[in-house]
Amino acid sequence: MPKIRIEKRDHAGRLVWAYDSDEVERTDHYVLISAHFDRADRDDGYFVWQQGDRFLEWHYADRWYNVFKIFDRDTGAVRGWYCNITRPAVIGAGVVSADDLELDVFVFPDGRMLRKDEDEFHALDLPAADRAQAEAAAAEIERLAAAKIAPFD
Repeated sequence: MPKIRIEKRDHAGRLVWAYDSDEVERTDHYVLISAHFDRADRDDGYFVWQQGDRFLEWHYADRWYNVFKIFDRDTGAVRGWYCNITRPAVIGAGVVSADDLELDVFVFPDGRMLRKDEDEFHALDLPAADRAQAEAAAAEIERLAAAKIAPFD
């Protein structure tokens, strides 16, 4: 599998976090990558992030979000889907980057959903059009997840 670098940027385009991954699939609209969580275990209250969990990540060039399907490091079971609301990804030959807009949606395996970081999202100085796109993206994720439409199947 080809290697590809993932770059998470803040709403102003500044690099926040970068990591290497394996490209699994590429279309005109998205790239699917495989990566492992490379930080120490951390309990965020609603979810425990585990170093070594495997992520399948969909980064879309035509959607205002990405989706990380999280698999348990020990059992391989699906632990949930973490969805970042972002501007559409810029997908290059060896790098994918997207501007994170703070708002997130977490989908549990049992179908429950949790919107996260709404205060941080509302505090951002965003153009009205970007704010509307972000809100629509969160609603789209919730609709797809409730209907168990890929990648929430």
